[in-house]
Amino acid sequence: MTEKPVALNSPFRILVASLIGTTIEFFDFYVYATAAVLVFPTLFFPSSDPTSALLQSFATFSIAFFARPIGAAVFGHFGDRVGRKATLVAALLTMGLSTVIIGLLPGFRQIGVVAPLLLSLCRFGQGFGLGGEWGGAILLATENAPPGKRSWYGMFPQLGAPVGLFLSSGVFWLLLHFISQDALISWGWRVPFISSIVLIGVGLWMRLSLTETREFRESAAQEGHTGVPIGELFARHKRALFLGTFAALATFVLFYIGTAYLLSYNVKVRGIPFLDALAIQILGSFAFLLFIPLTAWLADKYGRRKVLIWTTVLIALFSFALAPLLGGSVTSICVFAALAMALMGMTYGPIGTALAAPFPTRVRYTGTSLAFNFAGIVGASLAPYAATWLQKTYGLPYVGYYLGVSALITLACIVASKDHDI
Repeated sequence: MTEKPVALNSPFRILVASLIGTTIEFFDFYVYATAAVLVFPTLFFPSSDPTSALLQSFATFSIAFFARPIGAAVFGHFGDRVGRKATLVAALLTMGLSTVIIGLLPGFRQIGVVAPLLLSLCRFGQGFGLGGEWGGAILLATENAPPGKRSWYGMFPQLGAPVGLFLSSGVFWLLLHFISQDALISWGWRVPFISSIVLIGVGLWMRLSLTETREFRESAAQEGHTGVPIGELFARHKRALFLGTFAALATFVLFYIGTAYLLSYNVKVRGIPFLDALAIQILGSFAFLLFIPLTAWLADKYGRRKVLIWTTVLIALFSFALAPLLGGSVTSICVFAALAMALMGMTYGPIGTALAAPFPTRVRYTGTSLAFNFAGIVGASLAPYAATWLQKTYGLPYVGYYLGVSALITLACIVASKDHDI
């Protein structure tokens, strides 16, 4: 009896499914980042010192980044053993349900210290789910890519980040146009979290209609499944994991300085109204979106390694402009947001495909996810907190030095990688 041939995913279905999943995941993730600046310091961390409340809020923000490698290891295990499709569905549900529950939580005044504890638990769930989502979405795209188009296909999941950022900032911006700031803090902030259930439904519908990736099916048929993917990863691919982690360091530091830190700086330090601060973030999301396809195309044409080296050099140079731009007028802050997020798009476009490249198919889900999420710990988990502390303690130039040092570390790791490693 002959086996029934497996239906092939169309390019449109592959790319839309990889994009919509990461869009939902990053929308949920960034809604929290925005609320961590605008709402959570008041509702969950009441303090006589606004800066202390903000730092406590950013501390819960960082929890997700420590949860992400755990999610990467768990979902990566099943993604490499069971398949990409089922694992992506489970990751989406984990992330989405955690987000919806946040929107239903009572505040500190209602249940006291239990409120921030529940918030932290849900934030852990967000990070756990996203830890398994991103790597699977990258593989869904790249493992179905035709020859010479791997970076281009791998760019589509990356587009979910700026689209999610745009949607999360945009929904708060719209709310503030129709309700007062007091109403936003009282109940309006819950709307983005609870409404994400609609996006989850759309994402599940797209994901459940897919078949398994071609490369995974071929690898499983020829080599079988790895018993413990994370064991093989640390036994045989430690170098690729280490270099991949720090090759993405500057990507994370730049992003969270250009989003969460910038939003808090604009509102808390410069006194820019919420609406205007969100508009600046929306401007940045457009620059982010525009430059992702550019570098993905360049990466397929000239090589991912070369494109990432030159982009990281530009990030290092840009770090010297951070203090003058943020210390200037509102117009110069807008310029900073546009340049920072344009550079973010340039590094983010090829980084997903680059991190996946050195790992064999049998451990690729685990390896890609762990490299990306370890980078999240060292590069992003404390970035808003560290930047806020440096700015308050030493001044804006030290925030720039922080970004510059991160870029130099990333540059060293990219240079140390062989061509086939990234």
